[in-house]
Amino acid sequence: MPDPIRLVAPPPGATAELPHNVEAEAALLGALMIDNRIAEDFQTRLKPDHFFEPVHGRIYDAILRQLDRNMIANPVTLRPMFEGDETMRELGGPAYLAQLTGNSAAIIGARDFATQIYDLAQLRALVSVGREMVDKALDTSEEVNPKGQIEAAEVALYKVAEEGEAEGSVKTFGQATRMAVEIAERALNSGSGLSGITTGLDTINAKIGGLHHSDLVILAGRPGMGKTALATNIAFNTARRWVRDEEDGIEPAKSVGAKVAFFSLEMSADQLATRILAENSGISSEALRMGKIGQQDFRNLARAAADLETLPLFIDDTPGLTIAALRTRARRLKRRHQIGLIVVDYLQLLQGSGRSSNDNRVQEISEISRGLKTLAKELNVPVLALSQLSRAVEQREDKRPQLSDLRESGSIEQDADIVLFVYREEYYVASREPKRPGELDDAKAHDDHAKWAAEMEKVFGRCELIVGKQRHGATGKVNLKFEAKITRFSDLADEAYYGDRQG
Repeated sequence: MPDPIRLVAPPPGATAELPHNVEAEAALLGALMIDNRIAEDFQTRLKPDHFFEPVHGRIYDAILRQLDRNMIANPVTLRPMFEGDETMRELGGPAYLAQLTGNSAAIIGARDFATQIYDLAQLRALVSVGREMVDKALDTSEEVNPKGQIEAAEVALYKVAEEGEAEGSVKTFGQATRMAVEIAERALNSGSGLSGITTGLDTINAKIGGLHHSDLVILAGRPGMGKTALATNIAFNTARRWVRDEEDGIEPAKSVGAKVAFFSLEMSADQLATRILAENSGISSEALRMGKIGQQDFRNLARAAADLETLPLFIDDTPGLTIAALRTRARRLKRRHQIGLIVVDYLQLLQGSGRSSNDNRVQEISEISRGLKTLAKELNVPVLALSQLSRAVEQREDKRPQLSDLRESGSIEQDADIVLFVYREEYYVASREPKRPGELDDAKAHDDHAKWAAEMEKVFGRCELIVGKQRHGATGKVNLKFEAKITRFSDLADEAYYGDRQG
């Protein structure tokens, strides 16, 4: 077993000694040089800079390099690498390598030594982060930015927490198979073909199987199409399903709902809440904002507000977030509240790190889309990010969006697992309304307006959700109903019954 950790209380006025165990480091190195196969147990996790004694870190690095070349690592083969090492000379020269192998019994506790060396390195990293936090907080010579310092500290702490977790990303085929079967079982048990998190809309669920963990889903559309309304609907439906499953005693791991983090860079939290209240109370959001409601409407509003008070939907309406700050806040919400879905409204309002943004906007958007995909994988939750479309849509006769219309960067299309487009023909037909004919106007004016009215009737309240890309299945479209008054999307009655026939 490893020797006790060297962490002795310093005398008054002295600097605290960093946690370390040099004897454990020496024993591990000796065991490695006796039996190189031991390295297979921890070499992906334990790094040379985890060693407190620098020369031990260099020896460990030399051992790993030898093993990478399929060569034996022992005192004889390592000796040439340390002939000129000044620190090694102080320890007796390359003969020190042979001294390390003097205790063959260390092989038995090699894994324990490696674990302790790694844990102590993490403690030293925590001490370093803490000292840096204190130094920056005390230094007022530069711009005072406590929020920026807090975010930087959270990033640093998260790096310490996630270090070494990469080993969990390597899975045997058996493990991967079991995970695939669990996903299929979840879809079967949900009763609606859901292998991911529900959107609350059966036609969308049937088309894409819900929102899958670690996926980046892009929801794009031109202004006025209702992409924010659809994202808000999905966020609400997902959070509400979580509450219902919890009330029904369904285990969190088996729920197709989720707690939701909604990053709203365009609308304020109260505006989003107004939309959700309008949807649930059946009162126009415009009437709510302007106070044009009666006593009965207000009672319905109060009832809806009471029902939604405990909804696990967390809204962050901080403007001008950088992708780094958003990731920091998302990690915090995941840690504190176990969120299962992240919504970003919208992607183009995020800022990059500053490095790429100085070059051009396309590179900055590329950095942001990669950052959102990385966040989805890192937290193992779906990220639903809204995106604008270029004006090229307006120049075409058929204004249905396509992948090439994604604004400013082809990397959005590349990084996304699913790309959805919101398209409402009603929006364009309404804009083509001819002048309303008067009693004295000729028959053609009346006929033109009648034709327009007939066309408007066909498309009124209908929306197409176009699946432009899907890694898990086919592309195509689903038809939805849109109630503009209360900004609510729902399944069309015919499609909810017959399913999507669009392929």
